[in-house]
Amino acid sequence: MSYLIYNAIFLLNRVTIGSLQHIVPIVFAIIFTVFFFRFSKRKLIESQQQKVIHYFALFVSLTLVIFHFYKASSGNYNLKSDLPLYLCSFLGLIIPIFTYYRKYWMYEILLFWIIAGTTQAVLTPDISSDYPSFNYFRYWIVHLGIIIIILYATIVFKMKPTIKSVFKSFFALQLYVLFMVAVNYALEANYFYLNEKPKSASLLDYFGEWPFYILTTQLIVIPYFLLIYLPFYLVKTNRNTK
Repeated sequence: MSYLIYNAIFLLNRVTIGSLQHIVPIVFAIIFTVFFFRFSKRKLIESQQQKVIHYFALFVSLTLVIFHFYKASSGNYNLKSDLPLYLCSFLGLIIPIFTYYRKYWMYEILLFWIIAGTTQAVLTPDISSDYPSFNYFRYWIVHLGIIIIILYATIVFKMKPTIKSVFKSFFALQLYVLFMVAVNYALEANYFYLNEKPKSASLLDYFGEWPFYILTTQLIVIPYFLLIYLPFYLVKTNRNTK
């Protein structure tokens, strides 16, 4: 009986695609985003808008930093897998730089990285520990947080990409990949999943085995970025024809 109860609790707490542990954070983030954006646009002046999103970015980044210190203090920290160098963790670290300086070139790069990469991580979560755990909350705060931040820049600050932004973001991504290749070689690691696909279900499962999934991903990055840019292009074209 106790074994059955343990298995039932395990299944209830396990983070799988479509489970409550997957859906609830997303629904909460959508509700929070609607109220947060509406409040910012109606009640705050521009300087206040920048402060509030910067504080939110610091919260996201600090959550990530505290998690890594917490894991390191437990003596269970592996440099080959635990450094915040996966794309979404890396973005979680640097996102306060963007919200502080609000440079357009940063927006151009981050928009495509976040929508293309982080949205995939939200739809197919790769969480190594079950609910409730610090890692579970860290995962959703970071991934959903950086999506909210880039949408805030787009909707509240009215920042928009151009066709050149697609290629700027692509070439910046190549620099990041080269950096990860060097890190993986030095540590015998698998950051950015350059040596092995993630254990959880992901789009990479449809792209073949190593190294073909890497080559396939590189081939579809620009078309994928162009697809992300398409709604911006259509809105701009529609406004110009009025």
